[in-house]
Amino acid sequence: MSLLNYVTLASALLMTTLILIQTRGATLGAGFGGSTEINTVRRGSDKTIFQLTIIVATIFAGSILLTVVTA
Repeated sequence: MSLLNYVTLASALLMTTLILIQTRGATLGAGFGGSTEINTVRRGSDKTIFQLTIIVATIFAGSILLTVVTA
């Protein structure tokens, strides 16, 4: 396995973990318009986790693209 494969695997696991620890408080009814929250703002650790998820997702997508291009 090359270093690029390890980066892809690590970023996939980290991204999965970050997505699972995000708390949104949304129920099934919220998906169908039943939410009572009108405006939500990310603050504190929720905002940091959200931003880290975006960064890790970008690294994951970039590593996959590099793997395809170099293959």
